[in-house]
Amino acid sequence: MATYVYETIPQSPDEKPERFEVQQSMKDDALTAHPETGKPVKRLISGGYGFSVAGSPPPAPSHSCGGGSCGCHN
Repeated sequence: MATYVYETIPQSPDEKPERFEVQQSMKDDALTAHPETGKPVKRLISGGYGFSVAGSPPPAPSHSCGGGSCGCHN
């Protein structure tokens, strides 16, 4: 079973999206509605470095490695 992150789709400008996780088989179709409220939802994509739930670039490293000696490129 995989754990998927979903977010409700706001139906008005003042409504905030709600995120929740669901365990599903990878063979299962993505949900289209929140299992408890029935609100429309979308499945979010997340992954390794370079990806984020919101689709924005990852934050800059917050550490100092002394000129790149650790392999990073500051």
